[in-house]
Amino acid sequence: MRPPRLTVIFVLLLTATLTFADKVTTDFDHSVDFSKYRTFMWIQNPNVQEPLMQDRIMKAVNAQLNMRGLQEVSEGGDLAIGANLTTEEKQRWDTYYTGDGGWGWGWGGGGWATTTVETYEVGTLSVDLFDARTKKMVWQGVGVDTLSHKPEKRVKDFNKQIGKMFREFPVYGIYQGAQGAQGARCTSH
Repeated sequence: MRPPRLTVIFVLLLTATLTFADKVTTDFDHSVDFSKYRTFMWIQNPNVQEPLMQDRIMKAVNAQLNMRGLQEVSEGGDLAIGANLTTEEKQRWDTYYTGDGGWGWGWGGGGWATTTVETYEVGTLSVDLFDARTKKMVWQGVGVDTLSHKPEKRVKDFNKQIGKMFREFPVYGIYQGAQGAQGARCTSH
């Protein structure tokens, strides 16, 4: 026998609201001329528990900036980079109903309910770029996603998020022909 319609709708809505997909947002200071920046340096390495993951995140950010014509230097850079990774444990509760549902919308009648709890970790990676001379933040990218327990999947996910962060990075001088004066916008992917 089919599960009651209201139960199916409730479970679908609950699952849809609890499903966590990656989200990336970026913003930048629209008054800054990004074409003046040629070099960057790290002032705060990503704060992660695994040293190998820290290096991989830094390499992914470096690669994105290099693709935009910026070169890494150990000191005296035009841009200063700080990154941070925070994690939070979350839980998802899924309840499945069995039985005939009884009367109309599922009230009454026999059946069983089984609830399972899934614990997962959500990570928030923040990459901040500062004008090294003025010490003013000029760009920020934030990515939020469920963290995999497999290191190779985490690397793939971080690379994907960092790529999304820098997709519309406002380097006017390099992309002038393609984007014109409009440059990048505050985005959410």
